Amino acid sequence: MRSFAIWTTGHRKTVIVSWIVALIGIGMVASSVGSDFSEEFSLPSSDSKDALDLLENRFPAQAGDVAQIVYRSDSGVEAPAVERKMEAVFTEVEGLPHVSEVASPYESGGAAGVSDDGKIAYATVQFDVTTDKLRDGEVKKVVTTARDASGAGLQVEVGGAPVEEVRGEEEESFSEGLGVLAAIVVLLISFGSVVAMGLPIITALFALGVGISVITLFTHVFNTADFAPQLAFMIGLGVGVDYALFILTRFRNGLDEGMEKRAAAVAAVDTAGRAVLFAGITVIISLMGMLLLGLPFLYGVATAAAIAVLFTMIAALTLLPALLTIAGGWVNRLRLPFLGRGARSIDESGWWFRWSRRIQARPWTAALLSGALLLALCIPTLSLRLGANDAGTDPAGTTTREAYDLLAEGFGPGFNGPFVLVAALPAKGEDAVLQDLRRTLKSEEGVDEVTDVNLNPDETVGVFQLYPTTSPQSTDTTELLDHIRGEVIPRVEEDTGAQVHVGGINAIFEDFGNAIADKLPLFIGVVVLLSALLLMAVFRSVLVPLKAVLMNLLSIGAAFGLIVAVFQWGWGASLIGVDSTGPIISFFPIFLFAIIFGLSMDYEVFLMSRIHEEWEDRKDATEAVTRGLALTGRVITAAAAIMCTVFAAFMLGEDRVIKLFGLGLASAVLIDAVIIRSVLVPAIMQLLGTRAWYIPDWLSRLIPRLHVEPAEGDPSPTGEHPVVAAAESDG
Repeated sequence: MRSFAIWTTGHRKTVIVSWIVALIGIGMVASSVGSDFSEEFSLPSSDSKDALDLLENRFPAQAGDVAQIVYRSDSGVEAPAVERKMEAVFTEVEGLPHVSEVASPYESGGAAGVSDDGKIAYATVQFDVTTDKLRDGEVKKVVTTARDASGAGLQVEVGGAPVEEVRGEEEESFSEGLGVLAAIVVLLISFGSVVAMGLPIITALFALGVGISVITLFTHVFNTADFAPQLAFMIGLGVGVDYALFILTRFRNGLDEGMEKRAAAVAAVDTAGRAVLFAGITVIISLMGMLLLGLPFLYGVATAAAIAVLFTMIAALTLLPALLTIAGGWVNRLRLPFLGRGARSIDESGWWFRWSRRIQARPWTAALLSGALLLALCIPTLSLRLGANDAGTDPAGTTTREAYDLLAEGFGPGFNGPFVLVAALPAKGEDAVLQDLRRTLKSEEGVDEVTDVNLNPDETVGVFQLYPTTSPQSTDTTELLDHIRGEVIPRVEEDTGAQVHVGGINAIFEDFGNAIADKLPLFIGVVVLLSALLLMAVFRSVLVPLKAVLMNLLSIGAAFGLIVAVFQWGWGASLIGVDSTGPIISFFPIFLFAIIFGLSMDYEVFLMSRIHEEWEDRKDATEAVTRGLALTGRVITAAAAIMCTVFAAFMLGEDRVIKLFGLGLASAVLIDAVIIRSVLVPAIMQLLGTRAWYIPDWLSRLIPRLHVEPAEGDPSPTGEHPVVAAAESDG
């Protein structure tokens, strides 16, 4: 790390120009190529995927996604004027690209209908391809054509998966800008200098500019969800500013101790830079662990987030030292009065020194109280329910939400989440199998309506839809799905030889949730084991890694508890713009675990590396904890405040998934910094004493030795390392 820092600071102009070229060059390529996001949310091997494959291969006209044109008229949808206007709309929509059929409620036997009171109706728009294969403009044309008919007592809305996708891309969100603004404010408060504030921001934005461009190109290689760049920006901005903050703090300490500017930059990378490198690798390992799950939908998002972390880490270790070497003492210029005046060295009268002494004086009390609070926050996690987030959770006033509410009002809550039953018939034209199944299902409890059977042209595949009496997010709907799959369909298949599959959005999310539940232990085990081994290699201890894993799991559990309380129970949901509750989207827990576990390791490394450094110097466990917390408490708090405000800013957007991540990450970082690192960890380290640093000789020989703290031969506190001095003399 020292040699690397000497090279980057010695070739600072080359480093800066390289970043500028990368930002412009990769950005131009990404802009010209464009993105290719995909919302293909299915599993390689599942009942819902089998249903889709059967339709795509043998009934392609029914394989595409559908949209609904939903409308209400106080004078009645069958009024002549309304009928004429809407029939014209249906005819125009049917002529648009990739629209294979529009089933009008005015056609006898059509796959659409009119509500009992005659005021609400809908038409089904059948596309011949799935949502990920539709261009935005093609879907937007359907939406505008339909909604242009609104007026004079007629309300027309459009819903369905293709419209939901376009709506998500069109949402105007200021979350990224608010996140940057929040980071600027916290950095100004922490450093009190405009220059010191600007350097971490510039570094993070350069890294994210290159990273987002690379992610854009990456979408042509892997299926990547459209929310991946926003999630990557959120995580990258948080960790990027944090990494820069730790290195900048060490640089300023070096200047205060009398170092020359380049020696201070080298020392910062050789100390804080090691922790940044280790922390960044840990976050990337945690994110890429999702590849073990075998769920293609996760690959693109996980890799996008890992790319953002990778570039912010590289920028903090290359671009920032180069800028610091140029800035030198100017880093403290343009100061703001009364800000950033806190002590940057050990001061026994300082707040963090005194706080550490208080915790260490009563370690059992601190450990029990903080542990009890964390366990209490974890309790709602026991009620975590996974499922689908449909248009019913969209912001009020959007066309997809209005269409959803109209359908639920006119046709019942289950109308928004039909099951799609697809069957390969035992012989050509033998649709009696499906007719019998249809009648059987219609008599089942919890079934509201079953549509007519449609056969493909060669009469070998049939399909029909089933509408539950309950909403897509209801547990009763999930139980009905399990009953049909586990009891009704097996009897039919055994008696007739037909192959029947259940698809639809409910079935897809149910299969996805089950797949995650099956593979979650493997994922958690691998991530936890690798992280523990890395910590063991760094800190030469058995108990420190075990303590770190336990603390991280507690912070994750507490974050999940808050997620359940807000998004499922509705506690304080209106404060962040959530006006409807429901289950947590199936893929969210695995993502949140990976991200939080990685971020929690950041603070573990930053705090424990300083404690370990003091332990190696003094061999006094109590003094090591006191000095370690006193030296890192202020900067960890500032870093946590930056992350919290950045993540919290993303809760102000409209996308429910991003709100989930914003609340989950902000709460986890806050809990980790305020409760775990400031109270629980010092208390436990005090209770462990010298035992915290015990490792058996045989295990120590097996595990490689990694240095997060600098080894012998570091630059002295008051001068330059000889290699640095030689490099300076060479110009």
